Amino acid sequence: MGSKMRWALAPLCVLALAGCGDGAGKADGTGAAAPSNRTIAATLKDDRAFGTLERVLDNAALGEVLAGTGPYTVFAPADAAFTASAGDLGDEAMKAQAAAMLRAHIVPGALTRADIEAAIAANPSRAVEMRTMANSLLTFSKEGETLIVAGDNGARARLTGSETLASNGVVQPVDALLVAPAPGG
Repeated sequence: MGSKMRWALAPLCVLALAGCGDGAGKADGTGAAAPSNRTIAATLKDDRAFGTLERVLDNAALGEVLAGTGPYTVFAPADAAFTASAGDLGDEAMKAQAAAMLRAHIVPGALTRADIEAAIAANPSRAVEMRTMANSLLTFSKEGETLIVAGDNGARARLTGSETLASNGVVQPVDALLVAPAPGG
């Protein structure tokens, strides 16, 4: 496994989300967040910043998965991240490509930013890897105070905005796609 720890985040990061609160699940000013009683799918659907992602999830038939038990962490690209992508991933003809791209943005377990930072700090290489639902690797590191996530194809994104703790996992907004959609249609 080399100097990077595969799956290092999984045992450190699975949150006990048994106590579903009434809060929105957004981190407060102290960095603490209370789990929401809403699923990841419902959270994405109601956040206007993720309109394209929500449409792509529905087209790829992954909305039901993210409304299920989990836990999952979705590294959620905002609408602006999709503007540079090839093709319309919300188009019916792009269903397989959309599903593959989305699985590359989802990891098993509920990962908060505090969990990711702790795993990075505990690793001498200052980077950790986690396998996605697409069987690709995401590498997490820090540049200054910014958390960076990189796909195994070299695509990089910054964790931006506020994480949201859902009843079945975590939504981590990112500013770019972690894998380009496959061309075709």
